[in-house]
Order: sequence, then structure tokens, then C-alpha cells
Amino acid sequence: VQATDLVLAGDAPTAFCCVRPPGHHAERSAAMGFCFFNNVAVGMRHALNVHGLERVALIDFDVHHGNGSEDIFRGDERVLMCSIFEKGLYPFNGENAVGPNMVNVGLPSRSGSDAFREAVTSQWLPALDAFAPQLIYISAGFDAHREDDMGNLGLVEADYAWVTKELMKVADKHCQGRVISCLEGGYVLSPLARSVAAHVRVLIGAD
Repeated sequence: VQATDLVLAGDAPTAFCCVRPPGHHAERSAAMGFCFFNNVAVGMRHALNVHGLERVALIDFDVHHGNGSEDIFRGDERVLMCSIFEKGLYPFNGENAVGPNMVNVGLPSRSGSDAFREAVTSQWLPALDAFAPQLIYISAGFDAHREDDMGNLGLVEADYAWVTKELMKVADKHCQGRVISCLEGGYVLSPLARSVAAHVRVLIGAD
């Protein structure tokens, strides 16, 4: 909520919320996984219902599908949710989108960088451009890193920097560069720290 207020007031162009526990599995009326409250959804509701925004995008690149965010925002025409995740992992859903405002891309195990970047380029970016969000939120999970044993997509720091740059281009075009990122997964400290650093450097314009 504070990050939303700061960014929409123009006091900060972007924000990274380094929070624990993560939140994107928490549904409308149930905690799930490691998640008790859906942190990013709280911020988004604040932007929509308090600040009166009409179009907000949620990007989720955690290795697990953000089923809680999907449950909260399904059918909400004010929200576009784009998710990439590894097929066959907890919470064992997401491959069939539950609403027209969901762009879900399940990738097979060991897909790697090329498949991830192709999915972003071919499916996320056209949908985001058509939606023209006024604010972008990111559920930034880094457990798809090849050194994190929670999943097997095989991403590296350069992939997180790349996808952040692509999202910043969308933000610069449609929403005055306004992006709020919220930490989700990432459970091996070294790759988590390196990936977050790569992500934040792009968010603050240092890379």
C-alpha cells in the first residue's frame, strides 16, 4: 500500500517490496502454500479502489503459478494478469486460464531461457500493449533460477534483467514508467540475491 501511494504520488518512479512471506498463492478466502495474505493483490486493490485507476497489469514470473492472484482477479476487467510458470508444480493448475483477463503460459521442465523469452515476447507483450495499463505490478519470484531446487525452468540472472527491461519499456510507453515489484519465491540465498539485484538495477535505471 505504501509503495502504491509513493509511486502514484510521483514520490518514487518505481518500487521494490522486499517482503516475506510471499503472497501469490493466497486466494480470496484461503491461505495457501507459504502465503497468508496476497501482498500484491492488496496493493492492486488499493490502486484500483482508493486511487481510482482503471487498468492495472499484474506480471507473475515465479516458477509456481499465482493461483491466488488469479482467484482474486478473475473476470475483473480492470486487471490483466500475465503468468509464466513451470507445468506440473504446485499448485498444479494455471494451464487453463479461468478468465479472459488471464494470459497463462505453462512451460515444460528445463525449458530454459529461450522458451521463457519467447513466451514473454509472443504472448505477454502484445497483451500488455493492447491493454495499455496505467500501472504495472510484478509478482517477482526468482525460484525459476537454475540454482534453486524448487523448480527446473533453468533461468539465470540475465533472464530476470531482460524481462524487467521489457516490462519497463511497456511502463514507459503506457504508464509513465510506474512499476511496483513485490518479492515472491526464491529459496536459495545466493541466486536469489543475485537475481533480485539484477531485477532492481533495471527498476531503478542503473542497468
